[in-house]
Amino acid sequence: MSEHAAFQDRAYKRKPALRRWLFVHKWSSLICTLFLLLICITGLPLVLREEINSLLDDALPYAQVPDNTPNVSLDKVVDASRKMYPGETIVSVFVDDDEPKIMVYMASSWEAFNANRKALFSIRFDAHTGEVLKQTKPFGADGLSFLQLMLTLHRDLFMGLPGELFLGAMALLFVAAIVSGIAIYGPFMRKLDFGTVRAARSRRLKWLDLHNLLGVVTLGWALVVGATGVINELSTPLFALWQQTDVRAMLAPLQGKPVPRTSELSSPQAAYDTVKAAFPDMITTSVVYPGAPFGSPFHYVVWTKGKEPLTSRLFSPVLVDARSGALVSAVAMPWYLRALELSRPLHFGDYGGMPLKIIWVMLDLVTILVLASGLYLWLVRSSAASTQARPATAMPLASPGGAE
Repeated sequence: MSEHAAFQDRAYKRKPALRRWLFVHKWSSLICTLFLLLICITGLPLVLREEINSLLDDALPYAQVPDNTPNVSLDKVVDASRKMYPGETIVSVFVDDDEPKIMVYMASSWEAFNANRKALFSIRFDAHTGEVLKQTKPFGADGLSFLQLMLTLHRDLFMGLPGELFLGAMALLFVAAIVSGIAIYGPFMRKLDFGTVRAARSRRLKWLDLHNLLGVVTLGWALVVGATGVINELSTPLFALWQQTDVRAMLAPLQGKPVPRTSELSSPQAAYDTVKAAFPDMITTSVVYPGAPFGSPFHYVVWTKGKEPLTSRLFSPVLVDARSGALVSAVAMPWYLRALELSRPLHFGDYGGMPLKIIWVMLDLVTILVLASGLYLWLVRSSAASTQARPATAMPLASPGGAE
């Protein structure tokens, strides 16, 4: 019997609490391992998605202009987009604060977009000249790109909301496996020095020690990524909850009033400037048109964010009357959406530049090794248990690796 098996037998007999932790660790790990392997593998390129996108980007280069050259009017790029795609619906306009680009997102109609968010397509403009740099077709119209494939597998397995909830459950089991692993690691390693790898013993025992060591070394990171993964997979129901509670209450006084037609909409540039002037300590990032699923049928929703490293991940919406262009109010985001906003950069490690991304990639690779070694240990143990269950006449005289 291996030392690990002997430890489990003693635990089952003497410590009911430890027995329960072993049960939780075994089954939570077994259920989620294959899906966690997929999530970790697809997560590797997503950590470096900005760099990969830059390498694969076939857009025209930005114009070389003097410093402090102002951006082109949003009204101009909106008008250009409508001329390029007459009859199509503008969903939002995004102004990048890192690169000199303005993105206009469009769909065939609000009904098509609300039914399928992947019906969205975009036009990229040079923010200084208004020149069209690149156009995209709706998601998957020309087949999925590599990063689109990785993101969809990572997020929902091509199953939409059911896939998001399923992977969220797998991430929750991963958190349970980490917590239970912490509970059993101390008693198991009580007679061994930290970091001991008994390489001179059997192959299974060596991999068991490596599995435990790498799991403990990465447990803090894995716990953060697992917990934030659970939160990220709840983004759709969390935004739906916000829409059904806070947004509905906010729009209740306007019920029954006519929704503005496209011809009645005020200037998006004016809405952008109004918010920018009212909140000078914030960065204004985008203007969402009336009719968006998580917006208002009567207002532009102008999104802002902070200027500091932490607050730059916290987005706050401001409502501007879509007819008059008057500032209506800043909307306080509920705590659960704040938690969601903070969880995203923690999950992908994209808040500390390339050094942090490299660390995230290395820890991801180590976690893949932990998951793969755990699966190997279970398969080997199951095979050994099956062999021991055979009649004595059919058993070999000694195990290939000798006694552990």
